Amino acid sequence: MVRCFLIHTVCPVTALSAAESRVLYSRLFGPDDGVVSGQHRDLSPEDRRLLQKERVAVVASQIRSAVRLSREASGRLLVETVPGDEALALQDADRGVVRLRAGDPFSEETSALWLAVQSVSFTLVCERHDNLLLAEGTLRNLARHCLEHLHMLGQGSEVLLRSNRIDALLSRLLPHGQLLFLNHRFTQSLEKEVAAYMAK
Repeated sequence: MVRCFLIHTVCPVTALSAAESRVLYSRLFGPDDGVVSGQHRDLSPEDRRLLQKERVAVVASQIRSAVRLSREASGRLLVETVPGDEALALQDADRGVVRLRAGDPFSEETSALWLAVQSVSFTLVCERHDNLLLAEGTLRNLARHCLEHLHMLGQGSEVLLRSNRIDALLSRLLPHGQLLFLNHRFTQSLEKEVAAYMAK
């Protein structure tokens, strides 16, 4: 089961320092670690929300570091693409996997798959036993839809204003955090459904 999905910045943004990453969207799946283990059972809902926000920020920071290292090691220059070239940008995207140790930030060991397109990263945090190839396909599919329909590569990205569209994407492509094995016919049906919803 996928623990969380997030979209965050990986390159410096004018309002942030070079070491910071801004989380643009996050969604956690499954029960809260602290409630299940009893460790944070006495926290108020607001304190639990802040704890989850801190966990997501830790993941975003670790992914930002991994992306930076990957880009430095590859030596490739980051070429800006214009809106409309989302497919090309996705094809040239950097990608990788980061192992997150138990307790940093989740109670169990997890794997974070990331796909960095320009200055934005899409990240799926999966449990240790999840099929990472299936997770990568799902992540690419989610990133493609977000880039195409939310115009994330241009000025005035709609990701912050249209989080309900990302929620709808997740409910169809990653229901309740479950990775789906999709055959060709079901994939086509899902694509039509998503395109119809996004066109609204």
